[in-house]
Amino acid sequence: MNLRKRHQKEGAEVFTDSLNDIMFFMMLFFLIISTLVNNAVNVNLPSSKPNTNVPPQHPVTLSVTSDHLYYLNEKPVALNDLEPAIQNAVQQMEKPELELQFDSKLTVQDIVDILQIGAKLKVKMVMATKPTGS
Repeated sequence: MNLRKRHQKEGAEVFTDSLNDIMFFMMLFFLIISTLVNNAVNVNLPSSKPNTNVPPQHPVTLSVTSDHLYYLNEKPVALNDLEPAIQNAVQQMEKPELELQFDSKLTVQDIVDILQIGAKLKVKMVMATKPTGS
């Protein structure tokens, strides 16, 4: 009786029959996803880079703090009195223009409320931003 172990090297086998199918489905998946990404809605986001030619100061400035306090040319104004105050401030201007300084903690609805007043009065509004890194 021969009880010695035989040192036979057995090779490891990897079945790659299904890898072709998996790679095909992954390629198909990524092609479909990439076409969906290209059809996304394009939105022009505002930039705070100083590459536009905007005068540094506008004659009329409206500042809104995070506490919803409104200042027209650094004078406090109540929200109810804001529309007539803006109208009086831009009344003598040939091209009415208003610089808006909003606190970054305000909601979009707060900003839209002010923009609606400006649209009603036909006043051009410019939103002030601080440069990146400041």
